Amino acid sequence: MAADALALADQLGWDRFSLVGHSMGGKAAQQVLAEAPLRVRKLVGLAPVPAGAYPLDEAGEALFYGAAGDREKRYAILDLVTGQRAGRVWLDRMVDQSLRLSNAEAFDGYVRDWTTADLEHRINGNPVPVKVIVGEHDLALTADVMRGTWLEHYPNAELEELGGTGHYPMYEAPVALASSLESFLHN
Repeated sequence: MAADALALADQLGWDRFSLVGHSMGGKAAQQVLAEAPLRVRKLVGLAPVPAGAYPLDEAGEALFYGAAGDREKRYAILDLVTGQRAGRVWLDRMVDQSLRLSNAEAFDGYVRDWTTADLEHRINGNPVPVKVIVGEHDLALTADVMRGTWLEHYPNAELEELGGTGHYPMYEAPVALASSLESFLHN
């Protein structure tokens, strides 16, 4: 993902740019920063995976590594990261969209990268302005997790916990998310 993002920026002629990475894309955005630190103007982690390895216990491995082709496991993950408060219709639509728009090989690759890759030594102390946005109902990537990871690594980082949302604020609280992103990225 990071190589593709840099190739796209090159194709567009962008010497400097800001990045927004959601979930596993948050780790990919940090990889872009590690590869091209002078090109990244600002970085937003949206319910982002930390830069370090994120080992899962046996049940977590079975759930996440099995979710590439298993509808019920994707449903369980979505239910967990939205705080087990969403209705069946919404969750079914999100799962259907996830299955339709993703490829099992890529899904497995993202999970493997998320859980095993360690970029901490490459990004630690980078002075880029960073905003981390998490949802108050995300039971996995919480504000506390971000305080111990993202905010520890980036000296110019700020954290915002959006109310009324879990792991998918672009669907759960789109206006609040857009306002937050606009205020941070505007300058």
